[in-house]
Amino acid sequence: MTTDSSSTSTSAAGGGISTFKGQERALRADRLGTGGLLLSVLAATAPLMVVAGVMPTTFAVMGIVGQPLLFVVLGVVLILFSVGYAEMSRHVHNAGAFYAYISRGLGGTAGAGAALVALVAYNALQIGIYGIFGFEVSGLLATYADVEIAWWIPALVAALAVGLLGWLKIDVNARVLGVLLVIEVLLVVIFDVAALADPGREGLSLHAFNPDTLTGAGVGTALCFCIAAFLGFEQAPVYAEETSRPHVLVPRVMFFAVGGVAVFFALSSWALTVATGPTAIVGTAQKQSAGLLFFLTESRLGGTFTDVLHILFVTGMFAALLSFHNVVARYAFAMGREGLLPAAFGRTSGTSGAPGTGSLLQTVVAVVVVIAFAITDDGPVGDPTAPVLQLFTWFGNIGALGVIVLMAAASLSVVVFFVRRGAAGAQAWRLVTSALSGLALLVIAGYTVKDFEVLVGAGPDSSLSWVLPGVIGLALVAGLLLGLVLRARAPEKHARIGLGNEAFQLDKAASS
Repeated sequence: MTTDSSSTSTSAAGGGISTFKGQERALRADRLGTGGLLLSVLAATAPLMVVAGVMPTTFAVMGIVGQPLLFVVLGVVLILFSVGYAEMSRHVHNAGAFYAYISRGLGGTAGAGAALVALVAYNALQIGIYGIFGFEVSGLLATYADVEIAWWIPALVAALAVGLLGWLKIDVNARVLGVLLVIEVLLVVIFDVAALADPGREGLSLHAFNPDTLTGAGVGTALCFCIAAFLGFEQAPVYAEETSRPHVLVPRVMFFAVGGVAVFFALSSWALTVATGPTAIVGTAQKQSAGLLFFLTESRLGGTFTDVLHILFVTGMFAALLSFHNVVARYAFAMGREGLLPAAFGRTSGTSGAPGTGSLLQTVVAVVVVIAFAITDDGPVGDPTAPVLQLFTWFGNIGALGVIVLMAAASLSVVVFFVRRGAAGAQAWRLVTSALSGLALLVIAGYTVKDFEVLVGAGPDSSLSWVLPGVIGLALVAGLLLGLVLRARAPEKHARIGLGNEAFQLDKAASS
């Protein structure tokens, strides 16, 4: 028997024979181990951005002293969610994680709706960061280099750099993310230790963990702020095809990520309350705003440390940009492979095995949005209603709402998936945890929609309170309509939704 060398190649990872076409339609395996996968996932949480941005905002706007306890509560909810989600990852290995799981449980049409929500949500999360990134970089250049440039210039440069890195091998990306993440976390830990060693006038008070601090109308909205800090842990299954043992590594990384993030943020937000004193944290946060962390490090660790922290604040955001970019590219790849996007998106680049077309799509969308906001930005730099800051708050909250909705739907799909397989008895405790987490996530989603004008800093009568969350609703409706059309006109494509690389294997078997 002869072999046509132009159509076959030996797979180094698998040791077998696979077509070049097959390599184009499958992400390269064995690229990530536990460390690489964990770093890729954790980079999206942007620890320094959360400690310097999310935490002070939550203290200042919501007036909730018990933010550390909120992180513990959310950590429990998300661990409950992860139990079923991780078990699902043992049965489904697909770069379109959320929509793949939802389609396996709730059907292809629901999966198509989830796919479009995921694509819009993760794009929004990634693009929103360009606003605060450009704002901070232009501020740093003005402060330390006496150079005045518009925020959109560093934002566009970052978009191009992220796009270039997105075409490289995922293990190269993991190294970049890993270095930035480790340094970022180390600096926050140094602050935490310094705050505990030199507490405010109330000493090492544990008042922030008192349940009595979680009272008042702002608790629900504070949950919305805080859950956004966790976003990233759920991305682990997106990289399943690029690991050697996805059934082992993905669940392991998810639990490491959720547990680690919950403990890290609970301790860091507690350190902020210790540094100022629990009774003073809200007032100090309102006065210092996003400068709270830097204000506290200046007095304890000096100007040099604070300057380094400012720089790492920017590099941490860059790491988050790259992490979310990689996720969007893989969702686009999965959707292209299964007919939810044009087939060109379902192929990887030949040299790196990265989803190049999906990466290009995300870069183009980001550049277009940044340019659109730059064109409308003619106000003072510090204006809180300026487009540069609206880009961050509007898109960040749209993305967060989308991911919360996806997590709630995924919890339901886990229950349905195992019940339909006749495994309800064997998986009973996982179904209970999925149901509980799903209900909790629905409550948080409800609060997010209800208080959206607070989250984006709009007035109570502003149309933004329904227009912005309506973006997610529109994406869901459009996706469901796409699924219905495929079911009616292309049932073979509809049947592939959520199958991922399994669909390719079926194609190969049918053509052989």
